[in-house]
Amino acid sequence: MIQIAKILRSDNTDGGILVGSEYALEELVGNEPVYIEFDGLKVPFFVLSCKPRGRKYILHLNDVISLEDAEEIVGKAIYADMEEEEDEQDFIGWKLYDSADEKPSSRTKPILVGTIIGIEAIPGNDLFVVERDGTEVLIPLHEDLIVSINPKKEELLLDLPEGLY
Repeated sequence: MIQIAKILRSDNTDGGILVGSEYALEELVGNEPVYIEFDGLKVPFFVLSCKPRGRKYILHLNDVISLEDAEEIVGKAIYADMEEEEDEQDFIGWKLYDSADEKPSSRTKPILVGTIIGIEAIPGNDLFVVERDGTEVLIPLHEDLIVSINPKKEELLLDLPEGLY
């Protein structure tokens, strides 16, 4: 569950609440429940109506039917049973370099392995598909191999085992 909104204040005497959110809450009307935490337990509520007001929303929830009900939940967070979208980097078109033993004593320049042209999803381990001298090479994608990522230059530096490419 992730937090999707914060209840800012009550709105009107009919149980309406003003919430702040970066999510499109209109999609919640009549769908899956949202949750508000009471004494450590997340209690489900359904969104009956949702009206945008600038960058905020006026919501009406089932069982929140009076000003007193609304005041009781002011300041609480609203949660939804969804996964937060990860900001995944796809790396397609990036240059892949091998650190070529970047120990201070050797000071070897990184070696260009090639251009990443795809990602092969294999259970337990994703692989980069890298074009190197006209052929495709598979390079394991593992966080322990990553030395640095340069999004501005679209370059990925890995510490690859010898003989891999």
